[in-house]
Amino acid sequence: MSKFWGSRFNKGTDALADKFSFSIGYDWRLAKYDVRASIAHARMLGKCGIIPRKDAARIAAGLTKIGRQIEQGKFSFDPKAEDVHTNIQSALKKLIGPAADKLHTARSRNDLIVLDMKLYCLDKLNEIIAAITAWQKAIVGFADKNKDVIIPAYTHLQSAQVVLLAHHMLAYVEMLERDKARLYGTLKRTGRMPLGSCALSGTTLPIDRNFVAKQLGFAKVTANSIDSVSDRDFVIEALSDLAILGMHCSRVAEDVILWATREFNFVDIDWSLCTGSSIMPHKKNPDILELIRGETAKLYSHLNEVLVLMKGLPLTYNRDMQLDKPPLFGSVEKIKDMLGLLTKLFAGLKVKEKAIAGRIHDETFFSVDIMEYLIKKGVSYRQAHDTVGTMIKECVDNGRKIADLTLAELKGYSPSFGADVKALLDPKVSVSNKKSLGSTNPALVLREIERWKKIVTLATGGFARGY
Repeated sequence: MSKFWGSRFNKGTDALADKFSFSIGYDWRLAKYDVRASIAHARMLGKCGIIPRKDAARIAAGLTKIGRQIEQGKFSFDPKAEDVHTNIQSALKKLIGPAADKLHTARSRNDLIVLDMKLYCLDKLNEIIAAITAWQKAIVGFADKNKDVIIPAYTHLQSAQVVLLAHHMLAYVEMLERDKARLYGTLKRTGRMPLGSCALSGTTLPIDRNFVAKQLGFAKVTANSIDSVSDRDFVIEALSDLAILGMHCSRVAEDVILWATREFNFVDIDWSLCTGSSIMPHKKNPDILELIRGETAKLYSHLNEVLVLMKGLPLTYNRDMQLDKPPLFGSVEKIKDMLGLLTKLFAGLKVKEKAIAGRIHDETFFSVDIMEYLIKKGVSYRQAHDTVGTMIKECVDNGRKIADLTLAELKGYSPSFGADVKALLDPKVSVSNKKSLGSTNPALVLREIERWKKIVTLATGGFARGY
């Protein structure tokens, strides 16, 4: 298999060196993007008169045929060819003959690989945004279906206050929306077309970079040829976005893992997303969620891998940069699987309403409600906090309930107490009394559910062309 650069060398490369350096084992994923980029480049070369128009047309037609083979899974990658570019070029020459040798005019693998990688990122990040939207839709549907369910909420994994389950679910939706916003920002910064930068300094040939950009859907071209071929910020940014998204996936998985335990007993996970035990017949283990939690570590390591890879590289292109691909491909493929599984999780997740109802009448859940009752009566925050703290301590220590205290006993803690304070010892009253925007008040939560229904229904799930 001939190499693009073989004519300069007086002997072939060592077989082990080839094995060590060839990237076709993973960069085959870029094949369809390499074909798209090459078709646009060939058309530009013909339009600008750099190569004959008939040769440009033959190249574009040949590449189109190769592109169809790739899409249909019929293209045969040669493991002895060093990279995806060589594979495509060699296949094209077999198909159309000598005209194929003109394709690489006015470009280098340095600028071509950046373009391929950007096209890959633009494509895959749009797919991930769509997958996030699908998960958000499943969560919103789950929240709507269970909008009247009240659950304990926790700080430090200790019982804190009661909230609507739907309010908890919409917290997930909010953080996923931030993930999408980060990805949109990455798409915007990725959307600058680098081809035409060549090896690092541009070309003396009269190319039209804007034509190629328009052909590929880019709004602008890169402004500096040195930066163009040495930039991997867009890869690092994508990996950072996916690492944060993975962290959110892991946190949601952990919530559901806890809620599915007998100790919590809040939810029942669909059997299709669980496994059993080889020795304990009764077990129903949330293994898929545990693996999501575990696989998140790889998303972090992939980000760190590319950051460390790039930290000491001088300008411009260095072969080390070839190694940015496995981490990126790995993160993209992993996160897509995770998002698909979590979407299925919420589509089949069952809430154990009776079990939850038995858990939300602990009077300590309402300590803040009682404290704010006193504040409304004119008691200072500090005094109200101390009063309720003392009352909770003495009741808990003596096995008594606040609901059983006489009015005289209540007034012994604070003269501002009236018999009406006992009405606060009710989960429905607690959530309904919340007034602040963004709180767990049922009317506000219902409004948020309706708002998110519209958002996830209208969302296209991707970034419009014209990056």
